Amino acid sequence: MTTLKVGFISFAHGHAFSYLEGFRKLPHVVIAGIADAEKHRVEDVVQRYNIPYYADYRDLLRTDIDAVVICSENVHHAELTIAAAKAGKHVMCEKPLGISVSEMEAMIAACEEHHVQLMTAFPCRSLTAVVEAKEAVDRGDIGEIIAIKGTNRGSNPGGWFVDPALSGGGALLDHTVHVMDLMHWFTRSQVSEVYAYAATLFNEELQVDDTGMIHVTFENGVFGVLDTSWSRPKSFPTWGDVTMEIIGTKGVISVDSFAQSNELFSDEVGKGTWDYWGDNMDDVMVRSFVDALIEGETVPITGEDGLRSAQVALAGYQSLEAGQPVQL
Repeated sequence: MTTLKVGFISFAHGHAFSYLEGFRKLPHVVIAGIADAEKHRVEDVVQRYNIPYYADYRDLLRTDIDAVVICSENVHHAELTIAAAKAGKHVMCEKPLGISVSEMEAMIAACEEHHVQLMTAFPCRSLTAVVEAKEAVDRGDIGEIIAIKGTNRGSNPGGWFVDPALSGGGALLDHTVHVMDLMHWFTRSQVSEVYAYAATLFNEELQVDDTGMIHVTFENGVFGVLDTSWSRPKSFPTWGDVTMEIIGTKGVISVDSFAQSNELFSDEVGKGTWDYWGDNMDDVMVRSFVDALIEGETVPITGEDGLRSAQVALAGYQSLEAGQPVQL
């Protein structure tokens, strides 16, 4: 495979626009089609880049594309991934991988059965600060990890994200998975116990939680705590943050993933903004997906990785309902 033909299914999630630009930068990739039942979401990019449009994703899957990128509402991830697998297409699926453990297991099984790869879109593994912290941990710079304190505080995304029938949950599901994946990656262990708090504090009209704290214990004894809240106001310079404080037996590493930025004050914008100058994490992740498929290697962030992180978030809701820790 020297050229990879890629199709997109749904632009419901805004990350699709960034991923599209990432794929377009690669000389050995062809964007062969975009499928979205709501044409208004993709009409601009379809016309601008002269990309074939499909109202029905099934028609896209009948073409000779090699892989698809799924950026639909969370509730549709399983259906679309399984259909793509049956059509023999590799899949990169937006996070969270699914909204139940059973459907994520079905997604993974379908991809295995039809000999295609499933990658979970976790671009935070590509952040420069995260990569260098991982290298330091692997070198033993801080000894053995004891605990990790993380944040993935964002702004309320609105739209279908706050409709539980389409999202499957609120901030606890939306913002647990990124940093929980990093915690799994750093500790090389899996979560064994989850205790969570979630509520609707910033906008009482929401049908989903906008505030969350999740506490975990890993099988190797490491403790983790993560703030998942949609607590950043509209005036915040960026959509949110990704931070970690990694505490080891010989030292501590602090990670501020978006610190590679300049402060920009613009009268035109009307507020202070951050002009990020670091590596584009989406571009790096997309390139890793493409390289793996072209070289016949395993994708770097698998469906199993996506399941493990989403499973923690879902267990958080179980813990909230029970009012006590739950075991995985």
